[in-house]
Amino acid sequence: MKTALLIVLMFAQARAANPPLTGFPFTDETLSYNISWAGGIRLGEGHLHSKHSADGWSFDFSVDAGVPGYPVKDSYAAHANEDFCSADFSKKFLHGARKGGEMEAIDRSHETVSRITDNGGGKSDFPVSDCIRDGLTLLYYARRELGQGRVAPAQQVLFGGLYQSRLDYAGAQTIQMGEQSVVTDKVVGSVKGPSSNLQFEIYFARDPARTPLRFTVPLAIGSFSMELVR
Repeated sequence: MKTALLIVLMFAQARAANPPLTGFPFTDETLSYNISWAGGIRLGEGHLHSKHSADGWSFDFSVDAGVPGYPVKDSYAAHANEDFCSADFSKKFLHGARKGGEMEAIDRSHETVSRITDNGGGKSDFPVSDCIRDGLTLLYYARRELGQGRVAPAQQVLFGGLYQSRLDYAGAQTIQMGEQSVVTDKVVGSVKGPSSNLQFEIYFARDPARTPLRFTVPLAIGSFSMELVR
């Protein structure tokens, strides 16, 4: 009886010392963010969601922001397998008076993508690699890699068309989160296309989930940021 009680106590202590891992990729996850310009002018909010199933992963990202007279409402969704190879990707957007959307389905057996737009643009097909990743899936793949001590390699990314993406580790960076100073791992990224070149920064927590605490996009009119709400 005493031996059994001792085993139970030891097991309870082990669980207390090593609590179950939470967040992506260990559990389903929902993250909420405040979106603002540099200087603290709040523009809205964003939400990231990941869900695991027998078929792989489902990812969602939504934005509800803007300034008076210019609403910004975006929604993105993706499905990927266990290796984070994309199966499909969709997006809808409203930027001021402009709105639209599209759906892209990946056929890995033929290494092609079928793209259908909402604005009457019709359907188009184009070739891709066997394991293409869309922009949303790439974020989660980068988190998985960082959690294993690696930076995701440069690769093509699907986001309507094909773009070349690159992520570089920029070292430890202390940022202010509310009233706390937090040591993060800073990653600098770029996405380049035929007529675009987007630069951005991501600050990842040093937790097992490598939670993205802050996204920053430097623009000509100011720095745009998205910061995790604790």
